[in-house]
Amino acid sequence: MSIKKLAGQTLWYGVPRIVSRFLNFGVSLLGFQLFDPNGSYPFTQIYAVIPFLTVLFTYGLETSFFRFAQTTDKKKLFNTLNISIWITTLAMTLLLFAFKGPLTRFIEMEKYPQFVTWMIWIVFFDTLYTIPMAKLRLEERPRKYAFINVFSILLNIAIILFFYYVAKPAHDAGENSFFALLYNPEIGIGYFIIANVVASAVSLLLLYKEFASFKFEFDGKLWKDVIHYSYPLIIVGFGGQINEMLSRVIYRKVLTDPRADAEAELGIFGANYKLAVLVTIFIQIFRMAAEPFFFNQSRNEGVQKMYARVMKLFVIACCFMFLIVSLFLDFWVKLIATKHPEYAEGVHIVPIITMASIFLGIYYNLSIWYKLTNRNMMGAYVTIAGAVITIILNIIFIPQWHYTGAAWATFICYAFMMAISYAQGQKYYPIPYAKKKLITYMVIVSLLYIIHEYAISPFLTRVQKPKHLPALTGGSFLIYYGSSLLLIGLFTLLIVKVEKKEMQKLPFIGKYF
Repeated sequence: MSIKKLAGQTLWYGVPRIVSRFLNFGVSLLGFQLFDPNGSYPFTQIYAVIPFLTVLFTYGLETSFFRFAQTTDKKKLFNTLNISIWITTLAMTLLLFAFKGPLTRFIEMEKYPQFVTWMIWIVFFDTLYTIPMAKLRLEERPRKYAFINVFSILLNIAIILFFYYVAKPAHDAGENSFFALLYNPEIGIGYFIIANVVASAVSLLLLYKEFASFKFEFDGKLWKDVIHYSYPLIIVGFGGQINEMLSRVIYRKVLTDPRADAEAELGIFGANYKLAVLVTIFIQIFRMAAEPFFFNQSRNEGVQKMYARVMKLFVIACCFMFLIVSLFLDFWVKLIATKHPEYAEGVHIVPIITMASIFLGIYYNLSIWYKLTNRNMMGAYVTIAGAVITIILNIIFIPQWHYTGAAWATFICYAFMMAISYAQGQKYYPIPYAKKKLITYMVIVSLLYIIHEYAISPFLTRVQKPKHLPALTGGSFLIYYGSSLLLIGLFTLLIVKVEKKEMQKLPFIGKYF
């Protein structure tokens, strides 16, 4: 697979993924419009816990599937891993239900125990289709993969719209109808979680052909080899979720300020965290295509240079996304705070989280060295170190600086993981990354944001509208958005000038250079 094919695969995985993630982002925005920070915090809390459970339920089998598919009979591997994941999923689901009470208390969801039940079912269904979906990626069948993803989110949205715009109005009007009876106002934002349960279950049904190809064939030796390879990935994944989600899971536990409304702050934190969506979506879709690509290319001559090229293009793309997010904050914040302006209080953390997400994306690129050299425990050590840093910094920073401290803890953690992974990777699997150039690009876009935010924005005039956010006046509006476009244009000219030869090699757009 060439970089051109990687780009094509990324588009196939990416465009539907972007569409579905933006639709999902739109669903989140709807939640922020319907509910104030106090009402939305359970949503933030539940979706901070789900990734931890997903790591435990899948225990690295997706990556292991790609790794062992290079040297093992694919049908035998598919059957063995499917049996493994079905048995462990059933066992862990029963365990979670058995200890649902302690789990509910630990994540401080005593007011919403039913949300925890629905959360367990989401993890159950999502886990069971992990290997079949990985099979689609390995077989380079992105069309079906894309269809399932898009259909799932569209179904999710349809259910949410039904409850809030059909059932709720019927209930509020006092109708004695079937629709009115379906809506329970005490559930509140919980209908978002119910919709996810249904969509996940239907996605599993759409993979019936993949499950139909399954045979009860279990290779014990192969399973042991896979587990030996994958168990460090559990540590990597779990540590990664500590770094990503822990601040939201423990926020109310470590916030000691008696004057603070922890639930409202958690709602604000979760809403603004989502505004880094452009970078996080790109990282996810890139990983979808890149992980099989890296493994498939690993046996080719001179592959390290290709990995370096991929990294450079990845960082450049992330830099543009950082500028789009950070230079247009006035636009992005209105997406979450038009009806409830208090969400805008946390907008200053968005550039911090966005750059931290770039560090994380670079780390994911760098992590290929330990996967290819079978040194997964090295990756686990890096992640454990990052998790320790995250825990310590959150305990120190949150009581003092609240969600701003949590954002900086994430930034520092991912910067550390990126740096240490680079140093270790160059020792065991040297790749000629353009280190100085890529650091320079990230510094430049950070400076452009600082220039825009602290040299231009303070002099703009805003008018306060009742029950809405302050709005830019006519002249200020032009200055704000005009300067944003100008700074992005300047960075574009820099990239075109410095990377002209690289741009000429790119598929689709290379002919324009």
